[in-house]
Parts: sequence; structure tokens; C-alpha cells
Amino acid sequence: MRFSPIPVGLMAWLCLSVPACTEAEGRSEEHHEAQHKIVLTSPLQQDVVSTQQYVSQIHSRRHIELRALERGYLEEIQVKEGQTVKQGQLLFKVLPVVYKAKLHADQAELQRAEINLRNTKKLFERNVVSDQELALAKVERAKAKAKVELAAAELSFTEIRAPFDGIMDRQQEQQGSLLEEGDTLTTVSDNSVMWVYFNVPEADYLNFRALPQAIDPENPQQLTLPGARIELQLANGKIFDQIAGDTVTIESDFDNETGNILFRADFPNPSGLLRHGQTGTLLIHQPLKDAIVIPQRSTFEILDKQYVYVVGDDGVVHQRELTISHEMDDIFVVASGLELTEKIVLEGVRQVHDGERVEADFRDPRDVLSHQKHHAE
Repeated sequence: MRFSPIPVGLMAWLCLSVPACTEAEGRSEEHHEAQHKIVLTSPLQQDVVSTQQYVSQIHSRRHIELRALERGYLEEIQVKEGQTVKQGQLLFKVLPVVYKAKLHADQAELQRAEINLRNTKKLFERNVVSDQELALAKVERAKAKAKVELAAAELSFTEIRAPFDGIMDRQQEQQGSLLEEGDTLTTVSDNSVMWVYFNVPEADYLNFRALPQAIDPENPQQLTLPGARIELQLANGKIFDQIAGDTVTIESDFDNETGNILFRADFPNPSGLLRHGQTGTLLIHQPLKDAIVIPQRSTFEILDKQYVYVVGDDGVVHQRELTISHEMDDIFVVASGLELTEKIVLEGVRQVHDGERVEADFRDPRDVLSHQKHHAE
């Protein structure tokens, strides 16, 4: 195979062009690095508010099913779906003809037993019958009275009334339907107070328990979060206008599959905005006194651990691992690993290396954190 020789002019052009390109690229990189000056700052100690978010399920304080207690035809429906009802209000009525007839028959039997008892007493007073016959007459009367009370109760079961003030849900049966004992007619919800349930990881549970005065020995299922503010963010992103105070209720067992435990916060619902079955996001705002905070952009992550570059008095950069206690949108609360007097790299984290000597500008941490979304308060 034969190769055509490269013309002398083209070879000279290639030799001149390649170093020129390399030199141009070097100048471009130097210019690019010069545009990003290294900036230092320091940690800041301030009071901040940490917010923890949990997906939640909203339930009515009381949410029950109303069922038919007797067999029969649904004769009347006194309310409409979604209507507010009062305790004791008549909601449904089952055709009572059979139960009325049974009650009348038992009442007649009671009257017969009472007549028989009066006659037996007179005969006993004249020594015509024994005391045993008088006792049997009393037993018959008591038996007949019990039947009347049972029939009256069965008749009352044909009227289904509201057990408490609440809101009626969808009707499961229509007027004229044949009901069997136990058939569901509707549900009633008491929405005056809503129970908001949310799953808490074991680590958060232990941190909550460790707070001062969190547990009341007389009521260990109640957990108090001193100074906390508990809010509910609705599905449209808006915050519900009521708060749950600083107390939550803890369920008794952990879920072994998820490692979570169920908490409950109680929210007043005076306007009736919340309904059974809604979802939301529970927000727990906790004040942190004298917390050490740094911007998140000053850190970098290696194998799920957070690090910063600390610059000593000699200008040498040292990599330092941090322990983070709380994470917000753009700041970290540092549990350990940094002193307030130390300087860390804020801008240019990707340009420095461990052991390198740098020259950099310094920015006051108050000025830096005042431009964060979650700045120190």
C-alpha cells in the first residue's frame, strides 16, 4: 500500500497551529479561573428555626358507619348527602309495621300476665293457692315485661338517628330498598377537630424524646415539643389557618418494615375546611438557640459525608469533615467540626485542593447569610 506524502506547506501549518491552539486554550482557562475569585467566610452563631416536613393523612376525630339494625324496607330518608346533622336527629326510618305488631302482641301478653298475678295474689291471701303458684305468676309477669321491652327496642331500631353532631356522607341505600341487618346506610364525620397522622423515622423520634420536658410521666403517649409550632400545609401549597400547638400523640409500636412510628397532631377545624381523607404536609418549626450555621454552597459531599475547606492563618487549605444536625434549603446547622473563629471557602470550592496555599477575599458571615433563603434570625 502506498501513502501520498504530506505537502511541506501543510505540515508547517499543522506544526504551527497545534501549539497555538494549546496556548490559546491555556489562556482561556486562566481567564476563566481569574473570573471566579476565591472567597472566604466564617460560621455564624445565631438563633434559627428548623422546619421538618412529614407527609400526613387527615382524619375526622369521629368517623363512623351507620348500619341497619333490623331487616326491612327503607321507608324514609330525612337528610341529604353532605348535610350537617345534629345529635339525635332522625336520619333514616325503616318500615316499622312488623315491629309495631310484635310490640302490641307483647303488650297484650303483659296485660294478661298482670291480671293473672292479681288474681293469684287474692287466692293466696285466702289460702286457696300456695306461695309457689304466686311466685310463678310473678315470673310470668316479669317475662312478659321483658318481651315488651325487647319489642320496644326493636321498634326503636327502625329509626336511625345521628350519634353526634357532624356531616353525613354519601347514601349507600335509596328509599324503598330492602335492608338486611348490618347493611351500611352512610357514614357520619365529626370534623370539629381533625386528627393529622404522620410517620416519623426512628432517629427523629429519639431526637424529639431527648428534648427537655418532652415526656410527661403521667401521660407517656403525649410528647411536648417546647417552643415548637406545628402547622399543616394543604395540597394547594397554602398553610392551614389553625395550628396544633406544641403537643403530639405517639402510637405504641414501630413499623418494623419502614422503621417509622406514627404520630398524631390535633387541629381545630372551626370553618370545616378539612375533611376526612384529605392529605397534607405537616410542618414542625423548632427554634434552635445559638446554632452554628454555614451556607450549603460552602460544603461538598463525599460518600454521604459533608466536608468544607478550612483555611488556616498561613493561607493553607485543609479538608474538614462536618457533622450536620439540621438541614434547610440553603444552610446547614453544624453539630461539630467547626469553630466560630475558623475561615472556610465560600466561593471557589471546586478550584482549591487540600494542602494548597491560597489568597482570597473575606466576606462577613452576616452579610453572606442575609442573602440566603433561610437566613439566621
